[in-house]
Amino acid sequence: MTHTTVSTDWLAAHLGEVKLLDASWYMPADKRDAKAEFEAGHIPCAVFYDLDALSDHATDLPHMLPTPENFARDLGALGIGDGDMVVVYDGAGLFSAARVWWMLRVMGHDKVAVLDGGLPKWKAENHALEKGAAAPGAARFTARPIAGQVRDFGEVRAALGNTQLLDARSNPRFTGEEKEPRAGVRSGHMPGAVNVPFRAVLNADGTLKGEDELKKLFAEKGVDLRAPIITSCGSGVTASVLMLALARLGAPQTSLYDGSWTEWGGRPDAEVVTG
Repeated sequence: MTHTTVSTDWLAAHLGEVKLLDASWYMPADKRDAKAEFEAGHIPCAVFYDLDALSDHATDLPHMLPTPENFARDLGALGIGDGDMVVVYDGAGLFSAARVWWMLRVMGHDKVAVLDGGLPKWKAENHALEKGAAAPGAARFTARPIAGQVRDFGEVRAALGNTQLLDARSNPRFTGEEKEPRAGVRSGHMPGAVNVPFRAVLNADGTLKGEDELKKLFAEKGVDLRAPIITSCGSGVTASVLMLALARLGAPQTSLYDGSWTEWGGRPDAEVVTG
């Protein structure tokens, strides 16, 4: 086991020793109800983490990182305690689970990993499922935010030209050929950003690629893993998949732009590049 992912076999052998979070979340166009799918069938003992509900509602930006106080309250209510080993998974394979993994790490909880391949791989291997809503007992979770892990608009704008910016969106969205899915958000990318689509760090079965493949990918993109890196995407979800890949490689100076393209592309004072 690494600090990034655990395998389905590992989880099957350690089910009673970890706390499980189903962090499934989908784009509106997918027309999938993550909570209903959880109740129809989830990994035994898992609880559902609602990425939209358990976010910062003081902003109109989607699923922004909550305050430490609210995060601690919500994790405790889900039965996650300070000493617990947490495994996060989702129904897409490896997608929104990385976001909750990142949130836990930002809040100082290092005992967390993503289930490699997620629920699809678990199901494909005929592991057990259970139905119904979860009823976790309360626990005490303490948030200990780690400085420098989250970037805001001003910090990203100041970093242009001197810090590596990795954009996890698809290439057509990055170049501006494809319209953004959210209304009022311009197409294109930040000046100097490098496009590393999140799917490029994954295998076909939704598992994270190995170290050698990841090193080769980032090298081909001209990324210096030793230098500071800021990841971004549409709304901070798939940027977290890049954070997971960078963590696997031990990149020492990484952070995530939480507002991501929804904020940047929606602001008239932000410079946008196409092509």
